[in-house]
Amino acid sequence: MCRADESFLQDGDSPSGCLASLSPADTDGRTTMPEQTSTAPEGYTTVAPWVVTDDTGALFDFVTRAFGGEELARVRTEDGSVGPGEIRIGDTVVPAFDRRADWPRTPSLLRVFVADADEAFAEALAAGGQVVTALADNAFGQRGGRIKDPFGNIWWVLSHVEDVAEEVMWQRLREPVYAEGMRVAQETLDAELSGRRRGRSSAPVRTAD
Repeated sequence: MCRADESFLQDGDSPSGCLASLSPADTDGRTTMPEQTSTAPEGYTTVAPWVVTDDTGALFDFVTRAFGGEELARVRTEDGSVGPGEIRIGDTVVPAFDRRADWPRTPSLLRVFVADADEAFAEALAAGGQVVTALADNAFGQRGGRIKDPFGNIWWVLSHVEDVAEEVMWQRLREPVYAEGMRVAQETLDAELSGRRRGRSSAPVRTAD
């Protein structure tokens, strides 16, 4: 199986990519997990983040332009704030509402798969986003980068480029170009979240099954 230690798990950089290249059944004969049935209503996913900002309407405008979002609902409270609202991005409905004045700011870290990462990245920048991690190809057969939206949320924007076998993935991670890409991806996120000019990174570790 494809694994990594916790130091390698960085907001979409890790097993998500390699797991996508594996079939539901392991090749070593072990029993596969039973098929799961969704408990969510039709049109919704089992898990979705609540995104809380100072301006849900402006957030929806950003998501619509950058990621092709489709606003589904916006409910106003007595004081005029939005609570709640919903916007669909691909197959996921993302709920959101306005932050109250005495609430702390709670930016979200989100991963979004798009058809063309370069196009979505350009649209996100044009909509007011800022680059956290520059676009690059990774060892998992994906191309992506991170954008911070005008509200402080960080979006890990990814597109699937190619299917990559597990062994090829681990071979790539030893190649300088991919190892450097992993280091940059980790350090830029750490630098953004910690406020340091230079972030910290750790090398991927393949653990025994």
